[in-house]
Amino acid sequence: MSELKNDRFLRALLRQPVDRTPIWMMRQAGRYLPEYRATRQQAGSFLDLCMNAELACEVTLQPLRRYPMDAAILFSDILTVPDALGLGLYFEEGEGPRFRKTVRSEADLAQLKPIVAEDDLGYVMAAVRTIRRELNGAVPLIGFSGSPWTLATYMVEGGSSRDFARVKAMAYDQPALMHRLLALLADAVADYLSAQIRAGAQAVQIFDTWGGSLSAAGYREFSLAYMQRVVARLPEEADGRRVPVIVFTKGGGQWLDAIAGCGAQAVGIDWTTDIGSARRQIGDRVALQGNMDPSMLFASPARIREEVAAILAAYGHGTGHVFNLGHGITPGVNPDHVTAFVEAVQELSPQYHQAD
Repeated sequence: MSELKNDRFLRALLRQPVDRTPIWMMRQAGRYLPEYRATRQQAGSFLDLCMNAELACEVTLQPLRRYPMDAAILFSDILTVPDALGLGLYFEEGEGPRFRKTVRSEADLAQLKPIVAEDDLGYVMAAVRTIRRELNGAVPLIGFSGSPWTLATYMVEGGSSRDFARVKAMAYDQPALMHRLLALLADAVADYLSAQIRAGAQAVQIFDTWGGSLSAAGYREFSLAYMQRVVARLPEEADGRRVPVIVFTKGGGQWLDAIAGCGAQAVGIDWTTDIGSARRQIGDRVALQGNMDPSMLFASPARIREEVAAILAAYGHGTGHVFNLGHGITPGVNPDHVTAFVEAVQELSPQYHQAD
């Protein structure tokens, strides 16, 4: 494969020296871009877009044409794994993802068909290979998956949830059943991410969107333990380079110390955690990714620049920081405000990377 021209992102994840803080955005390929909306319309549906390698590649590359990001992220969805397990993913307009089947009993669990990611999710691997070819080494490609707990929440609830009543009831009242489901999902996620790495992903992120809904003890038992199981099974290298792993638990700032010990090279933090405090807490154990409030992008470019400056100053001098939002970009953001965001990081961060 082609030589990587910009490895700033990978170097920062491994806490190696960089000339400035690298930046990418969660959901950087998405509805805030008019060109994305046009491509989605062309595809016919969101799932059709995910399953078409050429169109998934197109929307992955769209933000890179507008902004000098330091990484591309595969365009896909976290719910591809439960769909491959046989639950029948579909999307209701204005309602979000839904499954035709749920997993709420021993019998439901027994119905899940084992998956081989290369075959059952081959359309994702085709997209990864297509994107790597088209990137031609410009920036690294990030692969991703939902965490086992986050996937389980959708599979048990049947879709999105406000209170997670069904899945938490299973976890607390039928823990053996929940652990069997999570073990199955951890093995599927590890297989899925390993296949993405073999296909060309140069870093991977585990999105633990709903880990923050658990109690402290519940988080360690039902979320973190299974992410640790996934991380332990991933290949450490590909193409002669280390493949860093990022773990991101939304609402997980209070468990930062435990997350930093899960085996990943980087921990994503949301905007509710002070990044300076996080760095002081975990020292140089892992890199940190984050963490501007996505809603800040609705503010003026001058205010966005102030916030970027504040986050950079809070993290301080040295490597190990990947600038990102504290969650995915909001659909209604003006793309010009993203320009201001990226330019601020590029212009203000080099001073924190000058040699002592």
